[in-house]
Amino acid sequence: MSKEAKTVERAAGPTASDLPEAYLDLLKKCLLRFHDGAAFPYTTESGGESDQRLAYLAGKGIMPHVQADTMVSRDRLDNIQQATATVIREGVPGDFIETGVWRGGSCILMRAALTAYGDKTRKVWVADSFDGFPPPTDKYPSDPWKGQSQDIIGTMGVSLKVTFDEVKDRFDRYGLLDERVEFLTGFFANTLPDAPIEKLAILRLDGDLYQSTYEALEALYPKLSVGGYCIIDDYFYTMCSKAVDDYRREHGIDEPIEAVDWTCVQWRKTK
Repeated sequence: MSKEAKTVERAAGPTASDLPEAYLDLLKKCLLRFHDGAAFPYTTESGGESDQRLAYLAGKGIMPHVQADTMVSRDRLDNIQQATATVIREGVPGDFIETGVWRGGSCILMRAALTAYGDKTRKVWVADSFDGFPPPTDKYPSDPWKGQSQDIIGTMGVSLKVTFDEVKDRFDRYGLLDERVEFLTGFFANTLPDAPIEKLAILRLDGDLYQSTYEALEALYPKLSVGGYCIIDDYFYTMCSKAVDDYRREHGIDEPIEAVDWTCVQWRKTK
């Protein structure tokens, strides 16, 4: 093959070594419905108050698109990809889990990363009530949910209550529903303490509330391997950050917290 032909071949598309990154990049765009917050303001046909709210949320990377499979920003999806690539490359033992999955986009990306990076042993655990937030309890007074809707975000009319069948269907549409995707259905207090998980390499928390955050850390952080990532999606919310700070203080966790974007943070377990 001539030098000119090789040049044309390279320009036509990614090489074999580029394919994992190209696949995951396209997947992230699909999860976001090709709206990454950069196309601000976001509008719909009606142009009403809810659309203005969506425009604000899209610009903040909260709700990229009303039909997206995830609420997280492109930066947070990139963070998930980077974390999965790192633990697979470095051989950090353990599965991946997200607690609080909404439509399942982050977990779909985790499962895709296992395929893209050639991992044939780990599982992705998908933990959610699939029935909205847990009822309020006096045990966790930091959660200000009494008398408020527990499954609707602001004025968007987008429900946090996504059913198990809806999430499962989304995995299936991406061709990623198999025996390496495990669902933990129910409130965290009932499912996480006895979950049959030996080790974790990625622990991603997206439960919003003090209760959901603290219960997930309490049940799962001891299973996080050294070198594994603990990612907190909602650290911007006072009730979530208080739960994280309380747990870290009570257990002597002093690894530095790093910002992923305006609300998400992470740290790597070192001891």
